Amino acid sequence: MKRSFITMRTVLVVLLALACVAGTAFAGGGREEGDAAPSGPVRLNMGGGWVTGVYFPMAGAMSRIVHTQMDNVSLTVESSGASVVNSNLIRSGDLDMAIVQNDVAYYAFNGTGVAAFDGNAVSNMRGLFTMYPEPVQLIARADSGISSPSDLAGRRVAIGPLGSGAEVNAIEVLQVAGLTEGDLAGVERLAAGEAADFLRDGRVDAAFFTVAIGGAVIADLAVSQDIVVVPITGEYAEALIDLRPFYATATIPEGTYNNVPESETVAVLAMVVANESLSADLVYDFMSAVFGNLNTLSSAHAAGRMVTLETALDGMPIPLHAGAERFFSEQGMQ
Repeated sequence: MKRSFITMRTVLVVLLALACVAGTAFAGGGREEGDAAPSGPVRLNMGGGWVTGVYFPMAGAMSRIVHTQMDNVSLTVESSGASVVNSNLIRSGDLDMAIVQNDVAYYAFNGTGVAAFDGNAVSNMRGLFTMYPEPVQLIARADSGISSPSDLAGRRVAIGPLGSGAEVNAIEVLQVAGLTEGDLAGVERLAAGEAADFLRDGRVDAAFFTVAIGGAVIADLAVSQDIVVVPITGEYAEALIDLRPFYATATIPEGTYNNVPESETVAVLAMVVANESLSADLVYDFMSAVFGNLNTLSSAHAAGRMVTLETALDGMPIPLHAGAERFFSEQGMQ
C-alpha cells in the first residue's frame, strides 16, 4: 500500500508541473520586448473596430493568415470601439494588437493632442505597418444645402463615436472652419451604422466618417438616400495639413457611391500597432506571414488591395516594434 501511495503522489506532482508549464505556454503577454517567441501555443487578440467598418474584415483576414501560416499561434479579432479605444486597450494590456489611425497613434504614443491621452501616453504602443488611406468623408443629405464645412453651422451633425478617430477628425475639421460643437444645432456621437440611419431618417443633416474609400456603410446609404460628399479642400485642407502633419489630400472617384461625383477631401492612414511586450520573433513571424499573403487582405475588402510592402512605412508616426524593425531591415527598408 505504501508503494502505491508513493507512486500516486509522484503522478500528481508530475501532473501539477505539467499544468503549470501548459499555463505558461498559453500566456501571450508578459514578455519583455525582444524575447524569443514561446514554443507552445500562443493566443493573441486584435482590436478590429466596428463590425460595419473596414478594420473588422481586415483584422479577420489577418486572423486567417495567422491560422494558416503560423504554427501554434491563434489571433482572435474583437469588435472594439475605434482608434482611441483601441489605443487605450493596448495601454492596459487588454489587446495585443490593434488597427488604428496613424494620427491617433501619434497622439496616443506622445500623450498629447487628444483629451483622452493628455498626460497619459500609451508608451507601450509600437508600430507594425501602415495599410491604406482613410479619407475624412463628410456626408450630407443631398437636400441639406451643405456644400462646405462652414455650412455645418446651425446644423445637426454626427461627429463619430466617442473615442473614435472620426470624432478627432470631425473636431479638427470644425476647428479649421472656425466652428465649435456649440455652433451646431445638435451633435450626435454615433457608430457608423447608426450615423447612416440618422442621415437616412433625417435626424441629422450631415455625418463624419473616417473610413476607406468605398466603405460599405456609405455605399449602402447612397443606394437608399441621395447624398453628397462635402469637399474638404482648398483653405480647409491647407489648414488641416498645417495643423496636423498626418493629413494629406485624397480624391474619392466618381462612381464610388451611387450618383455621387468625384470629390476632394483629406485623409489619414490606417495602421497596425502592437503591444511592445510581444516577442520580437513572434512579431517578425506575423509580419512575414502577412506580407507573404497579401492576397488574403485584398480578397477581404477592396481597401486590402492598397496594402503593399513598398508603402508599409508611409506615415509611420511611432517607433517600430523590434520584430517589425527586423522584418523591414531584412527587406532593405530600414
